[in-house]
Amino acid sequence: MPIPGKPADPRQLRLLAGLLATPTGDSLLVLNALSEDHPWLCPGVEELTALPLDQWQGEHTRLFVNGYPRTPCPPFESAYRHGCMHGTATGQMGDLYRRLGLAVGDIPADYLGAELEAAAWLLEQLDPEPHITGLWNELWHNHLAIWTGRFAADLQSESELRLYRDLGGKIAALFEAQP
Repeated sequence: MPIPGKPADPRQLRLLAGLLATPTGDSLLVLNALSEDHPWLCPGVEELTALPLDQWQGEHTRLFVNGYPRTPCPPFESAYRHGCMHGTATGQMGDLYRRLGLAVGDIPADYLGAELEAAAWLLEQLDPEPHITGLWNELWHNHLAIWTGRFAADLQSESELRLYRDLGGKIAALFEAQP
C-alpha cells in the first residue's frame, strides 16, 4: 500500500530522475522505447532524432552542469535553497539517506535524481510504518516541495529542447496538487 495522499507511481519518479542523466550514445534508443509507455516523451524524442548527440549533450551541460555565465538549472537542492553547491541541504539529505539505509554513491546527496529515487523507494515500502511516513514527509515536504517548483519553472523557461521543457512540466505537476 503506498503512502496515503502521495504520488502513487514510483516508476514515474524514477523516469523523471533518469531524464536528468547525461545523454549517451544509446539514450535516444532508450527514450524511444520509453515513449511507447509515456507518450508525453514523443515530441521530445522526435526533436532529438534530428539533432546530433553532441548538441543534446551540450544542452544538458549548459542547463545542469556548467552554463556560462551561469548554470540556469542546477539540479541540486543546495543551489536553489542556499545559492551554492554543497550547502546545508547536502548534509541533511545525506543524513536522511543514512536513516533510510540508502547510499547515493559519488554524487551530491541533494541531487534531484537521488531525491526522486529515494521518494520512489519510500513509495514502494508496502507497510508504511509511522517512521516511514515521517521520513516521506521529511523528504517530500521539507526538501523536494521547497525547491523543485523553481527548478521546474527554470527548466521550462531556459531549455532549448522540448524534452527538458516537458520534463520541467512533469516535475512541476508532481507538486501542483499537493497541500
